[in-house]
Amino acid sequence: MTTNRQADLTPVVEPVALSADEGAALYRLMTWLSPAFPVGAFSYSSGIEWAVEAGDITDAATLQNWLSSMLTDGAGFCDGVFLAHVHRAVMAGDDAALREVAELASAFVASKERQLETTSQGRAFIEIARSAWNHDGLEHLIAACDGAIVYPTAVGLVSAAHRIPLAATMHGFFHALTSNWISAGARLVPLGQTDSQRVLAALEPVVVATGKRAMEASLDDLGGATFRADIAAMRHETQYTRLFRS
Repeated sequence: MTTNRQADLTPVVEPVALSADEGAALYRLMTWLSPAFPVGAFSYSSGIEWAVEAGDITDAATLQNWLSSMLTDGAGFCDGVFLAHVHRAVMAGDDAALREVAELASAFVASKERQLETTSQGRAFIEIARSAWNHDGLEHLIAACDGAIVYPTAVGLVSAAHRIPLAATMHGFFHALTSNWISAGARLVPLGQTDSQRVLAALEPVVVATGKRAMEASLDDLGGATFRADIAAMRHETQYTRLFRS
């Protein structure tokens, strides 16, 4: 059968290839925030282990709700704010602001084991990125922090030193953070691979919105209301049996 009606076809626009610098930046960001990057993220649960034992998290739906709260009203949002301000301080060459934000980020951690988690990952991130992708000026930036460098500070500092855009860094960071939380929950509940991916998919708009808020926030906007998650992180320190370090 033939027809005279013109086909309703949307013109196909060929994608513009990445420049060499853009390709290198994306390659580094994907590597640094990959689950395979050896910062030891797999050994921490951010208190999720206690929440599972206490019965707060029992299935995919309760894990999703818990993580949504942690992202929007807890450690997720605050870490994003710190990352953004560190990134901007480095890009502006403002060592005083960098030191201030790095110190505040370290002091903002609510429990001993969460402090262990974020400082250990921050130290590993810095050391490995410096060994494999060293950059002129990176030593100066590390020294300017003048103290412990927590994980979001490390990510913001290194990505800015390599001139990787903030927006890409922020969303890569939140994807890595959320994926690690889901991985811990999947092992603890336990959940299957399909349910884990459904939780990750359901949290996509939360991650995007939280990243946008974090990039627009001032340091005065810092704060959280996830008291149960903070208690979980503290209770995990004395949990009788456990698989994770936090």
